[in-house]
Amino acid sequence: MRHRMNQRRLSRPADHRSALLRNLMTDLVRHERIRTTQVKAEELRREVEKLITIARRGDLYSRRLVSARLYDEAVAAKLMTDVAPRFADRNGGYTRIVKLGPRRGDGAMMAQIELVQ
Repeated sequence: MRHRMNQRRLSRPADHRSALLRNLMTDLVRHERIRTTQVKAEELRREVEKLITIARRGDLYSRRLVSARLYDEAVAAKLMTDVAPRFADRNGGYTRIVKLGPRRGDGAMMAQIELVQ
């Protein structure tokens, strides 16, 4: 039974799924806009919004939490110094998902996820 299981499985085992989301989070913070499938973008939005909310606090504990979730220390520093202060007066909705249509090879719905300016 799937009671109280809120995360999509993305056809991967748990460790592969968490590594995939960590890679996508790192790339989204680095480039501030990435193109992926719509399902992955929706799952990524949930994780990134939580991460930015943690980073907005700006203390040492939140810096350590952010560094633990991202793969690159430079990207974690960018999140803490550049990205989080931009959203200081915003109460959520830090990302935007734009649907791009089906992918040519397999027909998967593609989307672009970006940080709101």
